[in-house]
Amino acid sequence: MKAVLFASVCAFAVVTAASAEPWVDWSPAKGVYSVTAIKCDPNHIDDYLTGLKKSWVPGEEYAKAHGMIDSYEVMVKVNAAGGDANILLIEHLPSFAMLDPNKKRDQEMEKAMLAQMPKDKSDAMVAGFEKYRTFVGEDMWQPVEFTK
Repeated sequence: MKAVLFASVCAFAVVTAASAEPWVDWSPAKGVYSVTAIKCDPNHIDDYLTGLKKSWVPGEEYAKAHGMIDSYEVMVKVNAAGGDANILLIEHLPSFAMLDPNKKRDQEMEKAMLAQMPKDKSDAMVAGFEKYRTFVGEDMWQPVEFTK
């Protein structure tokens, strides 16, 4: 019985000693990734990507030029017919503060986007997307850095 108790205490000590600690073994990195997962009919991925180039990319370029994001990318799943999402829209915000509302910034961005593509044209394009695209998820991911 003493041997079993001793073994249990030793096992607990090893598990406790191996536990990782934030700010000691790893730390959160600056910024946050916004990841939007989309399921698109595999026969319409090219159509959707062409639409993104006209509608989503100009907004991302504007946001990047004004420091709201520092990078963005679109990823397409190689086996597009398998599973749920087959397109990812990824943005990296340099800081969580970029998520805070900012009336002036937000209104200026909306005005710039309407200048590039009027609302009625944008609405018509998005209405076309709804025939073959579904939003699967929208997640925020924070990178981590491992300490030495």
